[in-house]
Amino acid sequence: MIGHAGYRMRNGARDVDMAAATGVTIREVKTRRDRKTFVDLPFRLYRDDPNWIPPLKSEALGLITPEKNGWFSHAKAQLFLAEQDGHVVGRISAHIDTLALTMPADRGFGPGVGQWGLMEAEREDVFTALLARAEAWLRAEGMNRALGPISMSVWEEPGLLIQGYDHPPTVMMGHAKPEYRGWIEAAGYAPVKQLLTYDLDITNEFPPIVQRIITSGEKNPRIRIREVDKSKFEEEAAIILAILNDAWSDNWGFVPLTPPEIKDVGVKLKPIVFNDLIRIAELDGRPVAFMITLPDLNEAIAPLNGSLLPFGWAKLLLWLRKPRVRTMRVPLMGVVKELQASRMASQLAFMMIEYIRRASVAKYGASRSEIGWILDDNQGMRSIAQAIRCEVNKVYQVYERTL
Repeated sequence: MIGHAGYRMRNGARDVDMAAATGVTIREVKTRRDRKTFVDLPFRLYRDDPNWIPPLKSEALGLITPEKNGWFSHAKAQLFLAEQDGHVVGRISAHIDTLALTMPADRGFGPGVGQWGLMEAEREDVFTALLARAEAWLRAEGMNRALGPISMSVWEEPGLLIQGYDHPPTVMMGHAKPEYRGWIEAAGYAPVKQLLTYDLDITNEFPPIVQRIITSGEKNPRIRIREVDKSKFEEEAAIILAILNDAWSDNWGFVPLTPPEIKDVGVKLKPIVFNDLIRIAELDGRPVAFMITLPDLNEAIAPLNGSLLPFGWAKLLLWLRKPRVRTMRVPLMGVVKELQASRMASQLAFMMIEYIRRASVAKYGASRSEIGWILDDNQGMRSIAQAIRCEVNKVYQVYERTL
């Protein structure tokens, strides 16, 4: 029979019937020019959306170029473009992370689980055609379940924005058209996990009970909250990574970061790493927790429209020397597993948040922070966010479907 948007249903799988796909053709991205076309599409689709932040095109190209993205050392991907009447009308990536295949099946990934992401389309029929083609590629690679959108690593931009369209995303967070949610669900996908970000007014002190916890920690000789030393970048990164891999190892969607990825992340983030915005908590001289905060780079790149030329690079360099921002983003926090769910874990978290809050306001002029993403079932982190009077400002949703 013929299914939605002109698709032929065969044995429960959707294969593209090109003749019935209303003139839309789907082709593989093969050349450098194709990759550039892939990157350019959102600039047209979102040009009238005031809350979309144009990424730097060089960064977007690096994400999908195997030679420039360490994630490809343990993953493979195929990109697709949808065309109609000589115009590009959509795009998608289908990818398989070999490390994700080795993860426990009850934590999101596992054997037979592929992903898709970087999805953009003008219309629902184009969207459905692209999704079907991505699924066909995953099925041909032996996958039996699809998760998406994940663009492209879980450490990059996982999930579809389903709440919070009315304000721009912060650095390293995604944006999407509201209609995408309905299109994905109409294609047979069901929600599997939500990722939350929290908005925090950092111009005000935290509630008295939190302040008392912080003061108590400051009197405890076992606790030391220190700034990182950017001059020892690799050494400090190794400490944070060790805590991260331990703290997050039981989380849904966890895939350990590999040395090539860490190297790439270091190159990308080092310009916006500032000593007083990243803290490591030590207990009896041992690093047991960390918190990373980044000035919202999106505020600086938004006017550049994706290009550093002719003078964008100079403006960005000037900003990086002494960033003044409205918003800070906390992309990562972690406490070693042995302390999780303890009062000590909460105390260390409150202390790190408070010290960074003070620096953010006094030195960088920030007035708000965005914390997350946080998994919807991470009750420990959600309780900390609620204790300091955070409010959920964006929700991202990951979907799944049996292939």
